[in-house]
Amino acid sequence: MHTAALLLVSVIAALHLYFLVLEMFLWRTPRGRRTFGTTEEFADASAVLAANQGLYNGFLAAGLVWGLLAPDPTGPQVQVFFLCCVLAAGLYGSLTVNRRILYVQALPAAAALALLLAA
Repeated sequence: MHTAALLLVSVIAALHLYFLVLEMFLWRTPRGRRTFGTTEEFADASAVLAANQGLYNGFLAAGLVWGLLAPDPTGPQVQVFFLCCVLAAGLYGSLTVNRRILYVQALPAAAALALLLAA
């Protein structure tokens, strides 16, 4: 169970690095607009906000990686904290932006948190 938890935390960290890239560097590209369902005009108008959001996703990824690399007892505690942050952000985003965020961000974080706490 411990290995499954670490694997899922690693996947979530990688996802948040991908979100960073999408929001900071690909926001205005066809791929970024397709991913988020935005128009070129909206992407241009919101690029600075998206980059800021991408930076926050990078911080979440960095925290999860820190938790994966830190020794006990710090590592698991850091993982729990950052998974709770990811879960909170995912729940808020699913309520305010798009329900899909619940499945892409919140539920994986909840599953990783459950596995981590059970391990």
